[in-house]
Amino acid sequence: MHTRSIASWRHSHVFLGSGHAANERRTWIVVALTLAFMVVEIGAGMLFQSMALVADGWHMATHAAALAIAAFAYRFASRHAQDARFTFGTGKVGDLAGYTSAVILGLVALLIAWESAQRLIDPRPIAFAEALAVAVAGLIVNLASAALLASPKTNRDHGHSHDHGHSHSHDDPDHNLNSAYAHVLADALTSILAILALGLGLLWNWRWLDAVIGLVGAVVILTWSVGLMRDAAGTLLDVEADGDLAASIRQTIEADPADRIADLHLWRVGPGQFAVILSIVTDRAMTVEGYRALLAGDPRIRHLTIEIQPCCQAA
Repeated sequence: MHTRSIASWRHSHVFLGSGHAANERRTWIVVALTLAFMVVEIGAGMLFQSMALVADGWHMATHAAALAIAAFAYRFASRHAQDARFTFGTGKVGDLAGYTSAVILGLVALLIAWESAQRLIDPRPIAFAEALAVAVAGLIVNLASAALLASPKTNRDHGHSHDHGHSHSHDDPDHNLNSAYAHVLADALTSILAILALGLGLLWNWRWLDAVIGLVGAVVILTWSVGLMRDAAGTLLDVEADGDLAASIRQTIEADPADRIADLHLWRVGPGQFAVILSIVTDRAMTVEGYRALLAGDPRIRHLTIEIQPCCQAA
């Protein structure tokens, strides 16, 4: 009979990034800012007949919805972090939200392209000066929102301390925050393009430029969307996300000629955190804990399962 209780052998499956709570708070603030100015911009665009302004306003509306998805994803992941139904925790909820937001971003780009093409065919009179003032105000709101999200955690998040007590950090993208940041940058881009179109239109009465700028913005935004979808989908489908980590594991284990890795599964379970299943073929008497100790210094490995296959001579 074991003297230790079964609970002492269990380990945490909470794989949330260390900036999780702060990222959620910043995202909610940006949602509020985006919603407030969205109403102003759409109303002004309709009043002043600016397609660039209307497109930017509706663009902000859909982005507000996508940002809300990101914020709710942070809340859901936190509340269900200890839920045993999630086999490897809720660290991927943010990636799912990021993918969803990227899809919305792509749809927005297509809608802007459609509306801009219609306005290119059928130009309308535009109150350039008034619309330009609103566009400048929109850019200020977008830059303020970007500043809120553009902390070091925007592009990477720090992993928690390792189960064995080693406190380290490793860079890895938070796809949920990256998608929110991309939405804000897309808003800023459309504001800049709207300012350009309205400014030149005010100088030379180029109404057609308003629609052309809308098309250019749509292409750029669609490109961002595809990139975000590709990155988030890779995590959701358990594509090996860290080739350096896989190489490090192989090098560490196979440093002894008696050990060879027969099978290695590595996948991301949260920002900067990975699960590993390792099958080792060996002809020496090393315990599971011995191999675990070899990898204990890498904080990226948060969940490690090791299988040992003894043989007379490792291939």
